[in-house]
Parts: sequence; C-alpha cells; structure tokens
Amino acid sequence: MKALEEFKKHLKPGQVYRRSDLEQWSNAVDRHLKQLVEEETLQKLSQGLYYYPMKASFGNVPPEDEKLVSAFLKSDVFLLTTPNLYNSLGVGTTQLYNKRVVYNHKRHGQFMLGGKLFDFRLKHKFPRELSKEFLLVDLLNNLNELAEDRENVLKNVKEKFLEETESQMKRTVNAYAGERTKTLFNQWMSEESLAHA
Repeated sequence: MKALEEFKKHLKPGQVYRRSDLEQWSNAVDRHLKQLVEEETLQKLSQGLYYYPMKASFGNVPPEDEKLVSAFLKSDVFLLTTPNLYNSLGVGTTQLYNKRVVYNHKRHGQFMLGGKLFDFRLKHKFPRELSKEFLLVDLLNNLNELAEDRENVLKNVKEKFLEETESQMKRTVNAYAGERTKTLFNQWMSEESLAHA
C-alpha cells in the first residue's frame, strides 16, 4: 500500500492524466490505476485517460473541457468552440447544440471524453483565441450543419460582415474560410463596392 500512497502524492485534484503521464511514478501503473478507480480517487474518462476529481459541496466537479482535450491530444495547440457561440452574434441563430468542436492538428473524428461528445476536426490553421470575425467565418463554413432557417441566417451574416472593418474581415476570411465562404465574401464585397460606385 505504501507504493500506492506514494503514487497518490503526485496527483492533483482537478487534473486530467494520460496513463503514460503516470508511469513515471509507479512500477505497477495499471494495478495502481485500477485500485484508485475502484476507491473512486480517480475516474476513468476514456481509454488511457483519468481524472482526479475536485470535490465540492454538491459532489465531484467535472473536468474542464480544455484539460480533457489537452490530455487527449497531448498538446495545447487547439481551439475549442461550439455552435452555441453563434447565438452571441445576433444573426438569428437560437438553437442549442450538445456539441463541442475542437480544431486541431492531430486528431479527426468524434470521441466521448468524460461523458461528453467532442468533434475533433483537423485544420491547418485556426486562431489561438475566438473572435467575432472568426465566429462569423466559422458559421458560414458550417452553415450546412445548422438547424436554422439558412436563408435568413445568411442575410443577417451578410449585414454583420459588411459592418465589420473590411481589412480585419478580409484577413480572417483569407486565413480561415473554406472555398464556399471565400466566394460568398468576395461576392458580397463586389456587390458592396458596386452599390457605392
């Protein structure tokens, strides 16, 4: 038991660990992990992924999405977003989605982590942080996946696009837009310049 107690000293509440992270502190890592899961010190989140829950008055606090994704990818280079964020743009989207999208350089596909569904998408480029401009571009890139009146959303997005600083919007479109979004944007810009000609 002494080895198990020593092993536990290295674990911090609120952290998500990969099995490979824990091998350095144990010469019987699988046995120790099994014991710690049985005694509910650790929770198994998915294959090779464990969480040391933080306790609160109402029970265990679930792991933060960022920590889950970071441990799963073995990387901090990703952008975590959700279609629910489009609702903050004021373009007529109101649906709530039980979906988290992870733009990253390593994994593709849907994975259940800690009882939540994450949609990992391989992307060459994505910003480090979310911005209004990126969300507008992202919404257009993913328009086909939305359960909204697309024509109405498109009309509202066009107005928002034209309200934004043209240079900033252009940079965001060039960096992150898919071909269809780029075509739309260029069409809107040429219509706008014709209207002001």
